Amino acid sequence: MKTINIVISPTGATKIETIGFTGSQCRVASQFLETALGKRHSERLTTDFYSTQSSANTETQKEG
Repeated sequence: MKTINIVISPTGATKIETIGFTGSQCRVASQFLETALGKRHSERLTTDFYSTQSSANTETQKEG
């Protein structure tokens, strides 16, 4: 199940967490929220982001 969590701290700082997305799908899905909330100060990518890109590269090499 794909989920986007928005965490707002008592100081007003926001954090967007995407769950269940693979590769860059998380960036596409959360882009409208990042635009609405303002400038991004940091980004932490999970293993789901990297594992999908590696799998895609492996499959392309096998087909070629």
